Amino acid sequence: MKPWVAYSLLRVGLFAAAFAVLMLLGIEWWLSAILAAVIGLCVSYIFFGRLRERVALDIAQRRDAPARDVDAEVEDVREG
Repeated sequence: MKPWVAYSLLRVGLFAAAFAVLMLLGIEWWLSAILAAVIGLCVSYIFFGRLRERVALDIAQRRDAPARDVDAEVEDVREG
């Protein structure tokens, strides 16, 4: 699984779990959403540092990779 997919799923899961707990406690939905977002951010920042670094490295590798130009490849095949 790509690191950004795992990181995204963990963040969404944290938000959903925190939101559900806050809603069960009877807190207004808008305040629950704000608090769940803050809780998810804090927990992911503290505990998922390695995964966040892997996401950053994956993004950097994608940016450093040469762009694939399909049109140029087709033209090269036709000329050769």
